[in-house]
Amino acid sequence: MIKKIIFRLRLAISNEYETPEIYSKHLNVAIGKNARFTGKINFGSEPFLISIGNHVTLAHNVTFHTHDGGVWVFREKYPNINVYGKITIGNNVFIGSNVIILPNVSIGDNVVVGAGSVVTKSIMSNLVVAGNPARIIRNINEYEENVLKKGIFIDSSNMELASDNILKHLNK
Repeated sequence: MIKKIIFRLRLAISNEYETPEIYSKHLNVAIGKNARFTGKINFGSEPFLISIGNHVTLAHNVTFHTHDGGVWVFREKYPNINVYGKITIGNNVFIGSNVIILPNVSIGDNVVVGAGSVVTKSIMSNLVVAGNPARIIRNINEYEENVLKKGIFIDSSNMELASDNILKHLNK
């Protein structure tokens, strides 16, 4: 109990929430190599049911639900009823801000999940999905073509120069 309190305090007063290793160590979330968290992540009450692959980005406020809380309505009739489900994230995946992922969902490799989406069903590899519920927007190759048309290549190690280049590009 005290370990959990200390863990939550560390997350609240520092930027350690952006370090995937802290979740793996303290919550038993299986996290692959080269993962990146750009904000606080809610791994829910059963984080040990979550597996995250290599080269995965979770943006701010991604929430994992590994159980069906709705069974509460049956608790008087069935006092110990619970429904749990694993969540598996593949390799090379980007999950946008405020995404909610429900139990028994697998997300394949090379997937982009748009911000604010609610993922209620498994997603095959090589897709871009968004919405509530999340649905297919395009395949990853179409997304890459679109990104290359609109994208600019910026060295973000010098943010002053990067911001100037971004503004010049957007003001064309």
